[in-house]
Parts: sequence; structure tokens; C-alpha cells
Amino acid sequence: MRYISTRGKAPALGFEDVLLTGLATDGGLYVPESLPHFSLEEIRSWRGLSYSELAFKVMYPFVEDAVPADDFRSMLDDTYQVFAHDAVAPLVQLDTNEWVMELFRGPTLAFKDFALQLLGRLLDYVLEKRNQHVVIMGATSGDTGSAAIEGCRKCKHVDIFILHPHERVSEVQRRQMTTVTGDNIHNIAIRGNFDDCQRMVKASFGDQSFLGGKTQLAAVNSINWARIMAQIVYYFHASLALGGPDRSMAFSVPTGNFGDIFAGYLARQMGLPISQLVIATNRNDILHRFLSGNRYEQHQLEHTISPSMDIMVSSNFERLLFDLLGRNGDEVRSLLEEAQSGPVSIEDYRWKHMRKLFDSAAIDDDTTCAMIREIFEHNEYLLDPHTAIGVKAARLCRRDKAVPMITLGTAHPAKFPDAVARSGVVSQPSLPKHLSDLFEREERFTVLDHDLKTVQQFMAEHWKHA
Repeated sequence: MRYISTRGKAPALGFEDVLLTGLATDGGLYVPESLPHFSLEEIRSWRGLSYSELAFKVMYPFVEDAVPADDFRSMLDDTYQVFAHDAVAPLVQLDTNEWVMELFRGPTLAFKDFALQLLGRLLDYVLEKRNQHVVIMGATSGDTGSAAIEGCRKCKHVDIFILHPHERVSEVQRRQMTTVTGDNIHNIAIRGNFDDCQRMVKASFGDQSFLGGKTQLAAVNSINWARIMAQIVYYFHASLALGGPDRSMAFSVPTGNFGDIFAGYLARQMGLPISQLVIATNRNDILHRFLSGNRYEQHQLEHTISPSMDIMVSSNFERLLFDLLGRNGDEVRSLLEEAQSGPVSIEDYRWKHMRKLFDSAAIDDDTTCAMIREIFEHNEYLLDPHTAIGVKAARLCRRDKAVPMITLGTAHPAKFPDAVARSGVVSQPSLPKHLSDLFEREERFTVLDHDLKTVQQFMAEHWKHA
């Protein structure tokens, strides 16, 4: 399988190179040249498979040119054995035909573990084969950083630099990153917001000369195709658990960078019956405004109680635009360049085509707290603020109550104790046993100004072979 850039000017690459490259040389994101497609009969035959067995069926077509089947199976078994539930992604029922899929049973209590536990193993495999070293550079609004560090900290051939917005992630999120020891782990707190961090990451991938030609950058953000690939699996998992593929499913996805919901779109393109995808977001609602009014326009970023969605520039939306614009890289590039200076729209028929599948809702903090409270009072089930936004959006946008509606439960409530306390249901949600001493662990991080040269100089001086 070959991978092409959403902006049409970079060379097509195989899986190994896409894994290590991240951002394409033309500034675009890599997507498969074509997708595998599974028949209903084939999907039906996967009923009863374990999560790792299902993951092999869904993902192997994307990697078969790079990783032998037995090696990939072993990698997947190792990846999902570290999850704290035998089902890996258990489904919890809230009401008639209404479910939450718990994607927070991994080591860092967030859905990012599904992809990043695998990504670390893929990187180790490929880098060992090539005898190559890379520097991982990533930006996080809270969850990606800890999942990336946990997934890649044992990799022999990497240094890890994670940028997070200073004092704009929850204390649990920060400590999950900054208390992990290792000479190859570097946490950088940027005096700015997530979009500032993400822009510096993209600029660094565009010009890597600050590394002196001695190594290269690798991506752990959802610009890395391997992240998206791993997230496709749990849409198949949920469907098969609830009667699919003989019945269609609807999903509500709390999203900021659009990667998790784009994976659902791909699952549908690969043959899984999905009738509706709900974009659930907070006050940073650029995706909702585009979907509801065909106007893509950046506003000032706001700080909310759902910080993992405090994102205004949704990187993975470019991957969907690529399909919406007929896979025309020139049009994608032109539209996104125009969007940097003002609002943009797409042709009305393309926008209406998108709306056949997607709905959206933007939920404010007070409504989020009310949703946490309502679900706890009715079900004695505690939601984190992001999942609460997903459940509320699902109820606002649901088209057909005969179709199962599954909200992706993206994080454990203990990661956001302030939001849970504000809802008034629990004063302090408990951390799982393996993190019970988190607040006693020593932290290590460096606070830097929002300045690209300063960050790049720090990285050049601190990777282990510098």
C-alpha cells in the first residue's frame, strides 16, 4: 500500500517511511492511496474475535508491505495486554440503545493509548531493523503527551520531546507526563496555548536543520497515519458487539483535532455500516460552525473544563477535506492557505454531502457539568467532561432511536477532578491503583517561552546524541 499527501506535491511513500516521516514535505498529511474494503460477510465472520485478533484483521492491509504477519500479531498482543480490562474497550449502557464505549482502560487512562501503545512498538521494530535513531516531537492538549511517553519511553532508538501549554492542562494530565523518568524523556511547558505548540511542531517538521543532520523528527500527534489506523479498530469492535454489521450504528465523538472521528469516517469507507457521526465539541467550536454553516473561521481559543478539546486548528480535518474536494491537493492547499487570513467555505454541494453523515454540537461548561450530574444521578456512572460533551451532543443530534448510539468515552474522570467537582457529584474521583501515588512522584519539566528558536535550541542541546 502506498500513501499520498493531502497537498499533492510530496512523493508517495510506503508504510515504514510514513511512520517515521509524520508530516509530508509539502506540508500535507499522508493518507492511503486507496482503502481496503470489507464485505458484510467478512465483517460478520469476525464476531467473537478478541480485540487484538480484530485489530489484525482491520489493520494488516495497511502494514503488510512492511511488517510480517506473525510479527504484527505479536505486536498487537503485547499492545492490548497492558489494558486493564479483558474486553479492552468495554461498552456500558446508559439507556435504550445508548452506550458509552470506554476507551480509557489503557495505562494513561485515555483513548490515545490505543494508538500510542502500538506506535511505540512499531517505531522500535522499524528503527531496530534500520539501525536508525529519531527524535519524537509532539504537542499535546493533555492526553497525547502522557500516552506517547508511556508508549515510547522504552524505545531504544528515540528521544521524546513533548510540548504542552503551561498551566492549561489538568494537574493529573501534567503529572502523568512529568513524573515519568528517563534520560530520553523531555517535557516542555510552553507559555501559550495548544495551537501555539502545534504550530511549532509543524514548523519544526518543515525545517529540521536545527538537528544538524544527525537525526530526524518523528511524529506522535495524530498527523501520524499510524495513530489514525489504530483508532479505526474500535468502531468495528463496538459494531460487532451490538449486532453489526447487520444493523447500522451511530457514534458521537468528543473531538478537537478531528483524528478520532476521522477514523470512524474511514471505518465506514472500509465497509462498516455507520449511519451518523456526531462531532461533539466545546466552546472552541470551529468544526461545529463549519458543519452547521459552511464557514471555516478561526476564533480566539478559549480555556474550558474540557482542555483536551481546547483546539482551534483541527489538523486532521485536512484529511477529510482532501476527500470532500475530490482528492485534489492543490484545492486543499489553496483553501487552507486562505483560511489563515479569514473565513472560507466549500462548494454547497460538497458541504451538503458532508452533512449526510456528520452532525455536530458545541457544549458549554455549565451544560457539561449538568450532563455529568444527570448521568450520575440516573445511572451512578461518572463521566469525564469530554465524554459528557459526547453524550450531550449525541442526545441533541440523534436522528433515529432505533439505531444504537455509541459515545466514545475518551478519558477517565479522575484525569479531570476539577470538572467533576464542579458538577457537584463527587469531590475527588479516585485514580486507579497503578496511579495511586501520582501526586507523590517527583516532576521534571522545563518552562519555555512561545518561541520556535528557543524550543529548537533546547531540543538540539538535549537529545542524547547531541
